[in-house]
Amino acid sequence: MPHSTIHVQPPLEFIPPNFKPLVRTGTKLMLPWWLKFQISIADIQVDNLDTLAQLYQSFQQGKTRFLMAFRHPSADDPYCMGYMIWYLLPKLAKQQGITLPSLLHYHFLFDRGIPLWAGDFIGKWYSYLGGSSIHRGKLDRQGLKSARELFANGSLPMMAAPEGATNGHNEKVSLLEPGIAQMGFWCVEDMSKASRSEEVFIVPVGIQYKYLDEPWENVEKLLTKLEKDSGLSPGTENLSEQEKLAPSKLYQRLLRLGGYLIGKMEDFYRQFYQRELPELTEESSSQESLTDDQVNENINTRLNTLLNAALEVAEEYFHIHPKGNFIDRCRRLEQAGWDCIYREDIEDLATLSPVDKGLANRLAQEASLRMWHMRLVESFVAVSGKYVKEKPTVERFADTTLLIWDMINRIKGGNALKRPRLGKQRVQMTVGQPISVSQRWEAYQTKRRTAISDLTQDLQNSLEGMIQ
Repeated sequence: MPHSTIHVQPPLEFIPPNFKPLVRTGTKLMLPWWLKFQISIADIQVDNLDTLAQLYQSFQQGKTRFLMAFRHPSADDPYCMGYMIWYLLPKLAKQQGITLPSLLHYHFLFDRGIPLWAGDFIGKWYSYLGGSSIHRGKLDRQGLKSARELFANGSLPMMAAPEGATNGHNEKVSLLEPGIAQMGFWCVEDMSKASRSEEVFIVPVGIQYKYLDEPWENVEKLLTKLEKDSGLSPGTENLSEQEKLAPSKLYQRLLRLGGYLIGKMEDFYRQFYQRELPELTEESSSQESLTDDQVNENINTRLNTLLNAALEVAEEYFHIHPKGNFIDRCRRLEQAGWDCIYREDIEDLATLSPVDKGLANRLAQEASLRMWHMRLVESFVAVSGKYVKEKPTVERFADTTLLIWDMINRIKGGNALKRPRLGKQRVQMTVGQPISVSQRWEAYQTKRRTAISDLTQDLQNSLEGMIQ
């Protein structure tokens, strides 16, 4: 949304779950078409699906409560989760003679900000599908209360992404947020207070995307476009078509483009925001004299310094003291921006005088402009130059190239929903070993923070272990 169209708004209202089975049925019927023709997913396979079938059966029998915690590399993940539950799970249960509920579904958590960029329709649709909204950047008591109630007493299991947001990396898990572990312990506590015997589980679910046919040509074409958009000559005039597609050549171009963009952004923040970013010497700016590992290290160091500077620009405006990692800082900045746009301190916007309304609109527009810096960082918190170097597959090339597209598209003010599709994909999902939260209840009662941290780390290890 252009910043000039930003206006002061009423407070963001909690979107409660309002599950409508007919909406679920309609969405289920539409899903195969959507997967095939809109997001180019040709096949979905799931390992250890019988584990989930047994959990659904025991949930129906009143023996368990569980939450599916899925990896979130892509915005397509929720569609894959839906296909697994609605199509693959009943098929397997029928084959194995496992009795499951006639209505296989789940409650899920979604970020309250999604409808802001995807449209109000999405908020209503998610609500009708049984979703419950939650703020990421503040203590959302209403959202947490709803999530806790659904986990302990809902008629369906739960689903959530413990990374909190997509990270754009098909083979890398971001640091998990502790909220999922806390929800698990709350559920055990609620079971105990109600003298109920259900065992509470967190179920890791891995998701990984593979291209059916390696789309090297599409990666090269996108990389060429990004180079041109950046004002950088591709330098491929003397290369044959085969040489252009060689992974070693593409990797050098990725590094070159990454270094060039970082340099451009360093100049931007140094000149216009007075950030004290280190000036590059002629030797360090010339990648030709450096090994790939040295270029990688140089890019990683400069990128982290640049991201910190971008966050500082926004933090200084909102008077926020830097605290925590990049993700923590992004969450606080997001909430600070929303507080200026969606005003809880104004009871009725209609009562504002034209002057007061104009000032409030100005504040909202400036807040949106400062949030732009945070969004830039948000797209790059997990980026590492070593990601492709460690394993130069087409998937990792695609991940990195698309992340650079995200950055350039944000700078250009483009539509994030029009992210390029590089080729048809198959999806490999894995249901991990369920983690019993109930068995950790005694440890939680003794040392809460340690128990939450240990559970979060075990979930992290499980999700990372499922990456093939």
